[in-house]
Amino acid sequence: MHKQIIKKIVKEGYAKIATTGCGCSCGCNQLNKDALAKTLGYSTQEIKAVPEANLGLGCGNPMALGEIKEGMVVLDLGSGAGFDCFLAAKKVGSSGKVIGIDMTEQMITKARKNASKYGFKNVEFRLGEIEELPIDENSIDVIISNCVINLSPDKSSVFREAYRVLKEGGKLFVSDIVLLEPLSEVHRKDENLIVRCVGGAVLKDEYLNLIRDVGFKVERVSEDKKISERQYSGLPIESLRIVACK
Repeated sequence: MHKQIIKKIVKEGYAKIATTGCGCSCGCNQLNKDALAKTLGYSTQEIKAVPEANLGLGCGNPMALGEIKEGMVVLDLGSGAGFDCFLAAKKVGSSGKVIGIDMTEQMITKARKNASKYGFKNVEFRLGEIEELPIDENSIDVIISNCVINLSPDKSSVFREAYRVLKEGGKLFVSDIVLLEPLSEVHRKDENLIVRCVGGAVLKDEYLNLIRDVGFKVERVSEDKKISERQYSGLPIESLRIVACK
């Protein structure tokens, strides 16, 4: 499938999620979204911080992979309604900054409304694509991303851009869906599976190699294989949690 067609499918799918307020497959209510977030490693306190920003998306908690400290500049690749951005904002404090990038206008609008409602002064949301970040090079301390890079039809460009904008010694904390075995062409072309982070995913080893190929040093990897049964009807996938350093 052509890259632009994939991007169109993803953009339309997440515009719909931003409008309906739910991206989970278990039903569109806050109770289900909160329960899903708990299975991914979020605390009750984190979930309740900005409830409107939890859309039932994600495949892990990149915030739990490493320490984000006061004064840091944090970038979220595919920030959605801002859930992880707002959690990071509490950690970096008034002397730090969090930037969220998303290619869906509806998500950016929703995130900005959430930031205004809850008084976050240290968070900024920018419309843009993660394959071509509207960010200066060597300007970011930490990058986080939660179940987004799999959606990109050009993952190499995503990791190159992440490497470009990170400061020397900067860290990349990623939770993402990877394949444990190849998908059929039918699954690859299934628009619902593309939007649900499966159709565009790549094999685990390929994903790790893409990160290393741009210069990152992979420091830590962990896996959540149970997510397949919980959220994906037993498809051959897992959630990979990665810590990488520039």
